[in-house]
Amino acid sequence: MGTDMRFRRLPGTDLNVSEVCLGTMTWGEQNTEAQAHEQLDHAIGAGINFIDTAEMYPVPPNAQTQGRTETMLGNWLAGRQRDALVIATKVAGPGRRDWIRNGRTDLTLANIAEAVDTSLARLRTDYIDLYQIHWPQRNVPMFGATEFDPTKERDGPAIEEQVQAMAAMIRAGKIRHYGLSNETTWGLCEFHRVARALGVPGPVTTQNSYSLVSRGADGDLAEAMHRLGMSLLAYSPLAGGMLSGKYAGGARPAGSRFAMFDQLGARYRKPLVLEATDAYLALAAECGLTPAQLALGYVRSRWFTGASIIGATSLAQLRENIAGAQFALAPAVLERIAEIQLRYPNPAG
Repeated sequence: MGTDMRFRRLPGTDLNVSEVCLGTMTWGEQNTEAQAHEQLDHAIGAGINFIDTAEMYPVPPNAQTQGRTETMLGNWLAGRQRDALVIATKVAGPGRRDWIRNGRTDLTLANIAEAVDTSLARLRTDYIDLYQIHWPQRNVPMFGATEFDPTKERDGPAIEEQVQAMAAMIRAGKIRHYGLSNETTWGLCEFHRVARALGVPGPVTTQNSYSLVSRGADGDLAEAMHRLGMSLLAYSPLAGGMLSGKYAGGARPAGSRFAMFDQLGARYRKPLVLEATDAYLALAAECGLTPAQLALGYVRSRWFTGASIIGATSLAQLRENIAGAQFALAPAVLERIAEIQLRYPNPAG
């Protein structure tokens, strides 16, 4: 059965966060500001105190809408008790979004400082609780890619400069902690090694894709998080909605993300992902669970999960997802999930 909202202190911080984090990437594209504020009011009423956004949002990103999500959140935040909430946002990494800061997206001291100030202004607050690097500066396999390709190496600011930039922002009181996102095991270890050498704080979280079909965090990344005292902020715990069952049988519901934006979420449309999703939907039905309870309950069950980041375009979806992300799966159900995982270890990457 579901439970009242639980809170977890993120290791290495004094941030006591709800185990469910409200994601915001649809606000300003699929959702209006009024709908965004309605979602915020509902989430806070349900016990959520943790909200995640990014300077790049909404998704799919473009030059016309960039920054809109933070602005919508800021307009709501302006009338609220700020210290009761944990606000996370992100600085965009290099290369992919050349209309951010007129292409100045390398993670330099100056660009990170500018990004922080711009986010603070949009959020209408004077500090950010958790400031995350949205994706690495360096060449890494990301967003469903699983093979490292050394021919894609590129120049850019070193991790040392990024750590120094975050330390400067902490000293200035503009951010309280920082984290990583779409990061690798080597990246986690190197950020911490450099931070120790400099005598400054290291990252406290990594926000990576994690779900029944996207399990890249289970192996060496989990070991690194354990040994470094970090936790995972799991994004896309429903695999872009695939694990909710709404796309079952090739369905494309009107207004859904994949119906509106055909290029989004390619990793969740690989043939083995579709097979695995069918197996999990069948298991949920057999166990008398909703697909969301199975998928979100699984992410909740993992020892390294700091919070599950859930988003929705409707209040009905939001209610179901908040409940699912608080659901405790029985050991027998987790055993059945493990059997399916032997056939489909990490189909989405």
